[in-house]
Amino acid sequence: MINITPPEFQNFSKYILKISGISLDKGKEYLIETRLNPLMEEKQCKNYNELLQASIKDNSIEKRIVDAISTNETYFFRDSSPFELLQHKVIPDIIDQKSKASNLNVNSPIRIRHWSAANSTGQEIYSIAMTFKELFLDPKKYNIQLLGTDISDAAIAQASYGKYNKFEVARGLPENKLKKYFNPDGDHWRIKDEIRSMAMFRKMNLMEPFSGLGKFDIIFCRNVAIYFTPDFRKELYKKIAGCLDPNGYLIIGSTESLVNDTDLFEPKKYLKSIFYQLKS
Repeated sequence: MINITPPEFQNFSKYILKISGISLDKGKEYLIETRLNPLMEEKQCKNYNELLQASIKDNSIEKRIVDAISTNETYFFRDSSPFELLQHKVIPDIIDQKSKASNLNVNSPIRIRHWSAANSTGQEIYSIAMTFKELFLDPKKYNIQLLGTDISDAAIAQASYGKYNKFEVARGLPENKLKKYFNPDGDHWRIKDEIRSMAMFRKMNLMEPFSGLGKFDIIFCRNVAIYFTPDFRKELYKKIAGCLDPNGYLIIGSTESLVNDTDLFEPKKYLKSIFYQLKS
């Protein structure tokens, strides 16, 4: 493995920040080395400056660098409590609010829109889809729209296909849900069409404007803002606030906090879980 020099790391980390918003502090040299070494060998680069220059000239290399660096750990029903919060508090409250508001138009289905930012390879959005399914909501009465976005082309491709290996389905996915919502596909498992059809996927860089997204009842933005600079986190949550329904719910990572990043939301607690809503 080729080691990255301090000047190379400084240049590369600035470049990665520019194209993805991911901030790599000193001490993260190993991350560049381990994730980009295969690409270094493939392109026969003698050092990281050569790879950097090649990426600036070739957009396909830039995309592969983003894919490699932005791939974060994910698994089905990660941290479990957000999904329990979703099932027992958030979805019932939204249904109750919208049912009362729709009394004058009982023939129109109740629409619930959810957005998972930094969706990665789809485990989160499919966990959410399964959570909705477990509530046995009548599709004629409820219009469930789930959107998953990510900066990585490779992540979006896998999420869209909904195919996972044995290791991926073994992490966080209960056996009963595996048999209920997946079909075996060789030595892999593929999400059933009834779940796959609930989700849409879109490539999106959170640094760019949130154009055409509309308003969401639920936004999951978990374990992604921690990779951004403080200034960008503030801008990110400002944009998220603009996409959240006035009565909507924002759910972030269990180790994250909005205290230093925004004053647009107020924290609320349900059992052991924290969620956020826009201030009145």
